[in-house]
Amino acid sequence: MPTVGFLYPGHSAEDDYPRLEEILNDAEDSGEVRLPLVHTDIGEDAHRVDALLEMGAAHRLADGVADIVSRGAQAVVWACTSASFVFGWAGAHDQVRELSETAGLPASSTSFAFARAVRALGATRVAVAATYPADVAAHFEAFLRASGTEVVATRGSGIITAAEVGTWGLPEVLAMARAGDHPDAEAVLLPDTALHTAAYLPDLEEALHKPVLTANQVTVWEGLRLVEHGVVCPRLGTLFSRHAPVPAATG
Repeated sequence: MPTVGFLYPGHSAEDDYPRLEEILNDAEDSGEVRLPLVHTDIGEDAHRVDALLEMGAAHRLADGVADIVSRGAQAVVWACTSASFVFGWAGAHDQVRELSETAGLPASSTSFAFARAVRALGATRVAVAATYPADVAAHFEAFLRASGTEVVATRGSGIITAAEVGTWGLPEVLAMARAGDHPDAEAVLLPDTALHTAAYLPDLEEALHKPVLTANQVTVWEGLRLVEHGVVCPRLGTLFSRHAPVPAATG
C-alpha cells in the first residue's frame, strides 16, 4: 500500500492530512493510500526568519524520523513551506538531503512540492497569496524564481503565528486568494501548511477561474510522486485532475 509519512510542525491544520487521505481513498482510481503524520517541535511559533531557521533545523526533523519509519512510510516529506524556503534554494536541498539520509527514504519538502507542482501544471507565471509577513513572503518568491518560475505578484498578509492561521476558514482563505491573484498569473499559490485548504479547493478554483495550489495539497501530491503513485481526484483541484507527468527534480 502506498504510504507517505509527513513531518508536520506543531498543531494548526494537521487535520487536513486525514481529510486528504479520506478524499484520495474515495477517488475511483486511487487504490488505498496511507498518509501518517508525525508532529515536530517548532520551538517558537513565529513567521520570522530566525525562528523559521530553527524550526527547520536538522535535529528537529530527525527527532520524528523513527516514528515515521515505524509507520511503514516509503517516503517522507517535511510538511512545512516557510521553514524550508528560508534556507534558500541550496539550503533547502541540503535540508531534504539530510532528511533522506536520516530516514533512509526518498524525501522532499513543501517548498519543492510547490516548484514541481507548478511545472506539472505547465504554468510559468504565478501569483503568491501568503499568510506571512511581507519579508517572509519575499523569501518564497525568491525560492520560486530560483526554480525557474516567474512570480508576477506576491502579497503577504502579515500573520505572525501558525496558531492564528489555523483558525481561518473559507471566507478568510478565499479573501486572501482573491487579494493575491493577478491577471497575468496562470496559477495562484497559497504557501502555508498551517492553513486549512483541503476542503476548499473547488471553491477557490471556481472563484479565481484558474488553478490554485495550496500547501497541504501540494505536499501530499509530492509525497505520492515520490512513491510513484498517481491519483486522479478532481475534488483536490486541477493538480489532481489528471495523471500529470511527473516532473524531473528541480535544480
